[in-house]
Amino acid sequence: MSIIKQGMPAFAGEEDSAEASVYRKVSWRLLPFLGVLWVLAWLDRVNIGFAKLQMLDALKFSEAVYGLGAGIFFLGYFLFEVPSNMLLQKIGAKKTIMRITICWGVICMLQTVVTTPTQFYLLRFLLGAFEAGFYPGVILYLTYWYPSQRRARAFGTFMSASAIAGVLGGPLAGWIMTSMGGVHGMHGWQWLFILEGIPSVLAGIFAWFYMTDKPEQARWLTDDEKHVVLDALRRDNAAMGERGHDWRSLFTNRKVWLLIAIFFCLLCANSTLTFWIPTIIKDLGVSAPMAVGWIAAVAYLCGAVGMIANGAHSDRRNEVRWHFSGAAIAGGVSMLVLAALLGVAALPPVIAMLAMTAALVGTMSAIPVFWQLPNRYLAGGAAAVGVALINSVSNLAGFGAPYVMGLIKNATGRVTSGLYIVAVIEILAAVLVLVGIRKLGHERDDKQDNKQEA
Repeated sequence: MSIIKQGMPAFAGEEDSAEASVYRKVSWRLLPFLGVLWVLAWLDRVNIGFAKLQMLDALKFSEAVYGLGAGIFFLGYFLFEVPSNMLLQKIGAKKTIMRITICWGVICMLQTVVTTPTQFYLLRFLLGAFEAGFYPGVILYLTYWYPSQRRARAFGTFMSASAIAGVLGGPLAGWIMTSMGGVHGMHGWQWLFILEGIPSVLAGIFAWFYMTDKPEQARWLTDDEKHVVLDALRRDNAAMGERGHDWRSLFTNRKVWLLIAIFFCLLCANSTLTFWIPTIIKDLGVSAPMAVGWIAAVAYLCGAVGMIANGAHSDRRNEVRWHFSGAAIAGGVSMLVLAALLGVAALPPVIAMLAMTAALVGTMSAIPVFWQLPNRYLAGGAAAVGVALINSVSNLAGFGAPYVMGLIKNATGRVTSGLYIVAVIEILAAVLVLVGIRKLGHERDDKQDNKQEA
């Protein structure tokens, strides 16, 4: 018996139940694999934070060299993200994801041969250039499958993989760097790049055979199931009303630049925590790479729970502004507390680590909810380019924040001042949403009034 016969009315509750059943099937098919790819991308992006614990001494690099190398990744990201999403819209997701994943895995492994700062900068730039397009590409890809009322939870589930990468990546990096040092004459940090790059290449090849570009092409869905998905998307597009489709209008769209400012502020905090948590833990007196890895793993596990829970609750309440702002404020305030505690030697380090974990949870929990905002204003080609534009420009924070933190660490020997600055910037993200983004119902009223005036 079909799930919902096309053209036939459903009894009360029947359509919702059938739609939920189909979307469980869709989610089990899409999200675990995309999550694995994001784990691999995240490991290959941030393993430099753990490699740093050995790499700087081996290569005689300064903290500023590390900070610039960690951040220059995002310059490549910035330059190639929009073209990658435009290409995805033309050639499909699976070709794009395959290309991206294989290339970033190869570049990750090539970091093994770095001996000079220039080589380090070049490979980090290329890693960003090749990975560019994956994250915004997946965000765009999921809008091809999920209506808006289901997206925050889907986004949160996918993005929580970065937290899972932190859970796995810390202990894995600690084990590789501890046990593989000296094998075949190479340092532990070199083996870290090799062993975490190989799975990405293999996953990229698998993506070609596994992924499906759009619902109507899914052989793993029945015709009735395809109809359920397509009908949900059609109803959602109709309910959202008129939105911008022309990508050329993005550069003069004030809402787009507001979204860029909001996400930039949030990513200042996220990138700071991502690249400096191992250093913060080490500064608190934990020197063994394995111990640093396990402490980071616990913090990221809490972050994963926060991302999924906040995204799911946002969907259930159909509310975005406070779910984003509340999480960002919690993250910023916790970072202020962390900065204050780092200067108090008499307190047990575990208290500062709890503040660090709370900062990570708040910051990460805001990210999936944010990606509900662009869909209020953009559709079609404008959405493809707009998501990439927002992500690429905002990720310049990922270049600036780690570099500035490195300069501050070089000059003062501490990261405290940098954490204070970043915490205030993160709280600013919450203020911008509350002041600049109106409730969805009010926005629809404004659009209707504008149409009547026209």
